[in-house]
Amino acid sequence: MFAISLGDDRAELRPLEPWHAEEFLAHMDRARSLVDPWIPFASYATDPDSARALLRKYAEKQAADTGRLYGIWREGTLVGGVLFPSFDAEQRACEIGVWLEPAAQGHGLITRAAERLIDWAVYERGIHRVEWHASPGNTRSIAVAERLGMTRDGVLRQSYFYRGERHDSEIWSVLAPEWRARRGRPAGVAPYGG
Repeated sequence: MFAISLGDDRAELRPLEPWHAEEFLAHMDRARSLVDPWIPFASYATDPDSARALLRKYAEKQAADTGRLYGIWREGTLVGGVLFPSFDAEQRACEIGVWLEPAAQGHGLITRAAERLIDWAVYERGIHRVEWHASPGNTRSIAVAERLGMTRDGVLRQSYFYRGERHDSEIWSVLAPEWRARRGRPAGVAPYGG
């Protein structure tokens, strides 16, 4: 297994796999208060079987090259994650998503992890457009999109159904040339020497 350092604070990014189901469920229980108001992700993992099924779904997406899921560990504890809910190598477009538990807030973990995923998508896979979807009321998520240098493309009105009602979704994006300029690396230069 591999881990990518997220800095000097003993935080790292690792794949989240089906065998992490118990640890993932315990983490989701700690994260639920921050995740549930905005997206149904945590509601998909409510017991060991449903947690394993969610992780298996993303393992299958990774095998099909249509999505990926990574955990953020800090000092050996799973505290959050980043994912590609959708990844289309042919169209060179993807969506990135994030979540974090309350105790891990305020350390820049989400921004650093999202930067690593976008670097990989742009530099390794040749992705041209990376999207970020957020509820207009989720100011923390929107702040991360802004820190990542994304542009607000607009709002999809009442685009998804959750908890008995329709919700809007803000769409933010960054294009590969913008990302390379922001990161100071031309096309074809791998971000971490790889």
